[in-house]
Amino acid sequence: MRIYKAKNYDEMSRQAANVISAQVIMKPNCVLGLATGSSPLGTYKQLIDWNNKGDLDFSGVKTVNLDEYKGLTKENDQSYYYFMYNNLFKHINIDLKNTNIPDGTEPDSAIECARYNRVIDDIGGIDLQLLGIGHNGHIGFNEPDSEFAKMTHCVDLTESTIEANKRFFASIDDVPRQAYTMGIKTIMQAKKILLIASGADKARILREALCGPVTPQVPASILQLHNDVIVVADEAAMAEF
Repeated sequence: MRIYKAKNYDEMSRQAANVISAQVIMKPNCVLGLATGSSPLGTYKQLIDWNNKGDLDFSGVKTVNLDEYKGLTKENDQSYYYFMYNNLFKHINIDLKNTNIPDGTEPDSAIECARYNRVIDDIGGIDLQLLGIGHNGHIGFNEPDSEFAKMTHCVDLTESTIEANKRFFASIDDVPRQAYTMGIKTIMQAKKILLIASGADKARILREALCGPVTPQVPASILQLHNDVIVVADEAAMAEF
C-alpha cells in the first residue's frame, strides 16, 4: 500500500486524477471502476479538463460504477447515473454504451445483482477501482456487518449513511433505504485500487481502516490485504497518522 499526503482537496484531486490518467494512457481500453459522492468531484473535473485539452482519450474506456440507489430512475437528480452523467460522462469523449451502473429501477434484487455481476465478468474485470470511504468505513455501500459481502448485492443502508446522504435530498424521508452495490470480493478483484479521502471528519476512520484490524465492522480495512492500493488523502484526513 502506498499512501500519499496532499496539502488540500485540490491537490488530492490532481494526484488522484494523475493515477487514473496514467491507467488510461497505459491501457486505452481499460476498465475503470468509478465512485460517486463529493470526494471524487475534483478528480473528475481534472480528468474533464485534460480530456478537453486533448491530453486524455476516453474513447476506448469502459466503466463500472460501484453502486446505485434502489428505486431511483436514471432521470432522478439524486440517482448515481444522473451524478455520473452530469459530473463526468457528458463532458468527456466516452461512449455511453461503455458505461455501466446498477439499474435502480429493477425491483428484483436477485435479477439485478446477477446481471451486474455478469456485466463486470463480461468486460474482463476492473483494472482500476476508485473508492471513497464513509464515516463508518463503508466502501461502495458495503456497510459494517458480521461478514464481508462478496458479490453485487442489495443492502439496507445504515442510519449513519442515511444521515450523511440526507443533505442531497429534500428531507431525510426522501433518502432511499436500500441500494445495489458491488461486493467486497468484486472490489478486491480489481487489479489496482485508488482510495481518496478528504477532510478532518475522515481522519479517525481512515487510520482505523488502514492501520487497525481487518474486520467487516470496518469494511475498508479489507484493503490492507490487496497487493496494489494507492491512498491519496489531504492533510486533514491524514491528521491521525
